[in-house]
Amino acid sequence: MSEHDGRSAGPPGEYEALRARLRAVEAATEQIGTRLDEKAICEELAGFLFRNLCDAVAVDLRTDDGGLDRVAVAGALALLAAPTDEPPSVRAVDGGHPLSEWVVASGGTRVHLVSVPLAAHDRVHGAVLAARARGGFSDHEAATVHFTARLAAVHLGHAREMAATEDTAMNLQRALVSEPGRPHPNLEVASRYLPVGTRALVGGDWFETVRLHFGRTLLVVGDVMGHGLDAAVDMNAYRSTLRDVASTDLAPHRVLRQLDALVAEDPARRPATCLLVRVDPTRGVADFASAGHLPPAVFGQDSTAVLVDVPVGPPLGTGVGGYEGMTRRITPEETLLMFTDGLVERRGEDIDVSLARLAGLRLPVGETVEEMADAVITALDARHAEDDVAVLAARVRARRP
Repeated sequence: MSEHDGRSAGPPGEYEALRARLRAVEAATEQIGTRLDEKAICEELAGFLFRNLCDAVAVDLRTDDGGLDRVAVAGALALLAAPTDEPPSVRAVDGGHPLSEWVVASGGTRVHLVSVPLAAHDRVHGAVLAARARGGFSDHEAATVHFTARLAAVHLGHAREMAATEDTAMNLQRALVSEPGRPHPNLEVASRYLPVGTRALVGGDWFETVRLHFGRTLLVVGDVMGHGLDAAVDMNAYRSTLRDVASTDLAPHRVLRQLDALVAEDPARRPATCLLVRVDPTRGVADFASAGHLPPAVFGQDSTAVLVDVPVGPPLGTGVGGYEGMTRRITPEETLLMFTDGLVERRGEDIDVSLARLAGLRLPVGETVEEMADAVITALDARHAEDDVAVLAARVRARRP
């Protein structure tokens, strides 16, 4: 082996400084950008520089109006407030990239400040300002500041792209899983849709109301199997087809038969469960039919619940048919609750246990339909559910004397 062991000769101090810089670069790649969140990335950048190089750090992001917003700080913040009226000197480090620096007096102490843009891929997201009161920044240290700023900028770009994608997905979600149609004025309705997780794309859960003749309203809750945009596309197709079939004013179980036959003609369509309830406030009755869906609950005047024993047919899309209907009286003192399985199901738990939890709820008496929907969601902790949740609550509006 040669005397130089494959390495170019150089001062020992320079070699150790280079090794320290490489260790810092390796640590930075592990500690900065662990989450695709703008504030978290800036906090990780500030924390890393404070722990390894600086006495104080501030990270500023550009605002929409071109200004700067300070989103993260670390260390002795008084050092960052040192007066910097003198123009900075500019040093080229790390491949010729510029770095601005000042030396100012603060309380009898010479403070060294450096500022580096948060720039990557021809976009400047903001700047990082670092301060030291124990001497200036060496070229290797300045290059490390510059590297960490570029690293953070790359992650900021990814975070903003992710945020834009999420905004698009949520807009699509709101368009597809829109508020149900207008029921007749003799029926009060409240709906809720909770996608699972913070980055969930629209899924296959949906609800709908269809106005029928003679003051009746058809209430619908459905769940297409699967998640993501494919399930959303099928969900929208189910919803459109159901509106067409329901407009013929058939009984709910006959609506399911026709819908099942139509869907079965398309082998690419995903199966779906569906629950229909046709409410007739004038007669005080509700007609039920189910295609593989969980039973609805009815909360009485005392806000205790019972599950409606609806005959369950196969999911839609099988072409098997065999749907049956049942009729139950419903009064203005009762609230009907229809939902998808995400509201009640829990991993590893029998569905009967899950439904019993719903039936065992004791909600506050005298609440509105909107308040009842929110109370159920809160009582069952549906905002932390493991699946999408769709809820449709309805109550016959009491007639004025």
